[in-house]
Amino acid sequence: MVKIEILMNEGKLSRISELEKKRYVNFFAQSYTENFEHSIFVMERFPRWSIISGYYAMHDITKLLLAKEFGLRVDYKVHATTIKAVRELVRNKEILKLIERGYQEFISLANDLAEAKKERVKAQYYTGTDFMRKHYAESASEFSRDVVIPYIERIRKLLGE
Repeated sequence: MVKIEILMNEGKLSRISELEKKRYVNFFAQSYTENFEHSIFVMERFPRWSIISGYYAMHDITKLLLAKEFGLRVDYKVHATTIKAVRELVRNKEILKLIERGYQEFISLANDLAEAKKERVKAQYYTGTDFMRKHYAESASEFSRDVVIPYIERIRKLLGE
């Protein structure tokens, strides 16, 4: 396991000053809520964006937890560092599984984008076929139901909401 001190020494995490903490906590409380609402709102029509927004809701509520409960801010390599910090600080295995699954889904979409950049036709096939539209719609719904919503509920409990 990565120790918090190591992440701080590497410049990946830092302590939030008391002057900054309220603003930082308010920002991530608003951000995760907006991302979650966006994820639900676009699920049917733009399912890939639903998955991306769902993951960002998970990511932002995690940074809210790190800030509010531990006084920590993620400064560098934010996605990987956030997961490392959660692994170190939160001992709930279900939460860890869900954030890691969310991250993998996000990385998969990022890899799809990189692949589409090389082969533009792949991106065109997504937008043009009913099969791919249906596939992403099912994936978005499953991701929200099985990963995003349970994760947010668990983190809200840790936050005392």
